Amino acid sequence: MKKVYIIILLIAGTITTTHAQKKWALKECVDYALENNIAIKQAQLDRQNTEIDKKDAIGGFLPTLNASTSHSWNIGLNTNVTTGVLQNQTTQNTSAGLSMNVTLFDGLQNVNRLHRANLALIANQYQLDDMKDNTSLQVVQGFLQILFNKESLKVLKLQIEVTKKELKRTQELVNEGVLAEGEIAEIEANVATQEQQIVNAENTLRISKISLAQLLLITDYDNFDIEEGNYMIPTTTIMNNTPKQIFEKSLEVRNDVKISETNIELAEYDLKLAQGQRYPTLSGFYSFNTRANNSDIFAGLAENTEEPFSVIGNVATTGDPVVTRNFTRLTEKSDPLFDQFSANKGHSFGFQLSIPIFTGFRISNGIKRSKIAIERAKYNLEQTKNNLEATVNQAYNDAKGALKSYEAAEKTLTARKIAHDYSTERFNEGIMNSFDFSQSKQRLEAAESDVVRTKYDYIFRLKILEFYFGLPLTELN
Repeated sequence: MKKVYIIILLIAGTITTTHAQKKWALKECVDYALENNIAIKQAQLDRQNTEIDKKDAIGGFLPTLNASTSHSWNIGLNTNVTTGVLQNQTTQNTSAGLSMNVTLFDGLQNVNRLHRANLALIANQYQLDDMKDNTSLQVVQGFLQILFNKESLKVLKLQIEVTKKELKRTQELVNEGVLAEGEIAEIEANVATQEQQIVNAENTLRISKISLAQLLLITDYDNFDIEEGNYMIPTTTIMNNTPKQIFEKSLEVRNDVKISETNIELAEYDLKLAQGQRYPTLSGFYSFNTRANNSDIFAGLAENTEEPFSVIGNVATTGDPVVTRNFTRLTEKSDPLFDQFSANKGHSFGFQLSIPIFTGFRISNGIKRSKIAIERAKYNLEQTKNNLEATVNQAYNDAKGALKSYEAAEKTLTARKIAHDYSTERFNEGIMNSFDFSQSKQRLEAAESDVVRTKYDYIFRLKILEFYFGLPLTELN
């Protein structure tokens, strides 16, 4: 039993370690965000509603069918529904019916409503795809921010290692009498500053991880991490295109443009629906009804043999009695229920034409509103294109500027390394003091950090251009 318990603990520890060591690739992050993002899930629910709207539109072509039934008790003087005779009795009446109605013509509103429903499905898909694109771009940005923070932290750690070696070397030079004792203080201050920078960089890295994890709806922040890799400047031909070419391509692939174009078509179908209300509506109907009654049925009169006559008065002049014959009312049980249903059934069918003559300006005002909506949708499309063109041009200029900044940062770093190597030689020979040497080193460190910053800034600017060009965002190299 003890061995089994130990094995279970080892397996659990292995699972925990494996989970803790998982590093997310960019494609995994994007796919996971698209699958779990709440806004995307809500958009998918909106699409389901749109699909239901389409079924409603299809249902407009189908006839409506309704069944009805009722059963009532009548106590006292009431009409027998079978004989039509007023009787003081308790009766039970049952009725049943079936009715059907079908629209034959309604100004093509059903047809236009179905076309609009199909178009709304397309528009909803564009909205969903646009939301996915924007979410993917946010994931890429968060992923690159973590990579930048990781490399910045690595640079800082390498820098402090070099500074500690310089501190050790300075101490040796002081011991040898080459440098004064006070030269150590400047380098020790640099070590303390770099340690503080490392703490800040670690906090910044953790915050960036949390931000991406929250975007992915992952709550295990401590174990969340991404694949580092050796990300270099990607080889891409996107910069070979002019801003105008990228803009023209974006008009074909960007979902926000497609949404605006589809909204114009939707507004045009809304106008057709509003105009269709001007036409008459022709519908056909059919109904079937039957009834039954369970009260006794009047069957006739028979002479009362036991008391055939009764006195009803006297003659005024003679006093002779006035008599009348006595009759007994004969009844019989009602027919069986289904026999009555069969005997009392009835059918009705026909056509109904409804012609709108005056509706308090409702129809004409609806048409005017629909025309205004079309114009507004056209302006929205124009504004969307203008915004997109401005965004593409800005993204192109940003990418171009980021490339120049990266190239300049690399040249600066090369020059700073040469200058720092020269300063190191002079410092080791005791020709340069620690303050000037620290200034040289700080300039080198700033150049190294600037290369990291401009590198990932350029990569992100390229991904934005590729985003507007319709290229996938799941690869960085």
